Amino acid sequence: MTPPGSPGATTVLVIAKEPVPGRVKTRLTPPFSPTEAALLAEAALADTLRTVLALPARRRVLVLEGRPGRWLPPGIEVLPQCAGGLDERIAAAFESCAGPTLLVGMDTPQLTPDLLAPALAPAPAGHPRPDAWFGPADDGGFWALGLAAPESAPPDLIRGVPMSVPGTGAVQRRRLVDAGLGVYDLPPLRDVDSAADAAYVAALAPDGLFAATHRRLTPVGAR
Repeated sequence: MTPPGSPGATTVLVIAKEPVPGRVKTRLTPPFSPTEAALLAEAALADTLRTVLALPARRRVLVLEGRPGRWLPPGIEVLPQCAGGLDERIAAAFESCAGPTLLVGMDTPQLTPDLLAPALAPAPAGHPRPDAWFGPADDGGFWALGLAAPESAPPDLIRGVPMSVPGTGAVQRRRLVDAGLGVYDLPPLRDVDSAADAAYVAALAPDGLFAATHRRLTPVGAR
């Protein structure tokens, strides 16, 4: 068994929806059609999974609402999401794991291994490893959440956090602190929710599949 805090000891979870037109990235329509929005969601998920495969993780797990598709590469386990709100689904995903666990979503295709490195590396000699990792999103939510020992987390650490509102991230981080956890903050990132977000992220990470898909679907004059 890999000792906690050593390279490759962390389970990485990606929580995502199957990219089905009309069910994902609905705030991209308009200007994109539901089919185009789903293609952008698929590309964002594919870029995210590609990054996860490059990480020194113990397990790489897609926690999925829906069914796997052509975008799922080898080397990724798939677990179904439970019923309930997003807070319930995130909490249940952590409860399926033991040992250091890091969860990310499918809305940040600009994600790189370097951005996640602090949550995956062992603590420097003489320094304790954080109890939690938190990646704030520009819209007030969060793009990453990590727990060093999810098996001992209190049941209300995530359940009951209001999701998809401007204060989501602040409430979740406060829950971590109030539980007595030492929190390491990862850099803030911008989620892809609107067409403006999509253009910004595509320009920020121009070599990914998301950026290529965005260029293909966006008229030259509208970029």
